[in-house]
Amino acid sequence: MANTDDRGFQKAELVMFNPQAPNFQTGVNLVERDSCPNGFQLVDPDKSGKKNQYDLCELAAQVQQADQFTRATAGSKLQVIAEQVRFLQEQARKVLEDARLNALVHKTNCNFKKIPGKTYYIYKQRKNPDQEFLSMISPEEWGPTGPEFVAGYRLEFDMSWTQLKDLDKKQNELQLINKILDTNVSDISFNFLPSQYQANRMLESTKDEQS
Repeated sequence: MANTDDRGFQKAELVMFNPQAPNFQTGVNLVERDSCPNGFQLVDPDKSGKKNQYDLCELAAQVQQADQFTRATAGSKLQVIAEQVRFLQEQARKVLEDARLNALVHKTNCNFKKIPGKTYYIYKQRKNPDQEFLSMISPEEWGPTGPEFVAGYRLEFDMSWTQLKDLDKKQNELQLINKILDTNVSDISFNFLPSQYQANRMLESTKDEQS
């Protein structure tokens, strides 16, 4: 036969491939879908992989919910920062007030050398009540004939002044500081890196428990 070779195989027509010619595919052979593998239907084949308007609404709701969560998280963090800012503002105001008070007491007239750890008293001058002077004599030592008493202060070793009515509070703070300094660093554990605001709150709570 003319269409078979000497081995009995049918001869195929030789077709030359042109790489520049477009390759048009008129059909696709798909794998048959088994909607119930082993008798179990897992998904609805008609809805699998398809989206409708309800899916878009659900997606938009999830995006909106995620935005709300993001805003809530940022708001809570900003609230903590705002509390720290208010604390720092209060600390700055207190530092400025203490500095102004220390400068005024240091500039008060006196005729002796001030020694840290000693208590001194401020009186008004008899001849000029608008002027004040610093004295080592207490009102009890002056007696009823003494000059008009203004206030009493103790000179700290950092050259700051503590009013007599605040001595107990100052002493408690010094005891707490000494206790912290005497504590081994290995005995102190934090579950987080404390900020100045959080550390101060922790110290205040510790002081309240001791009192």
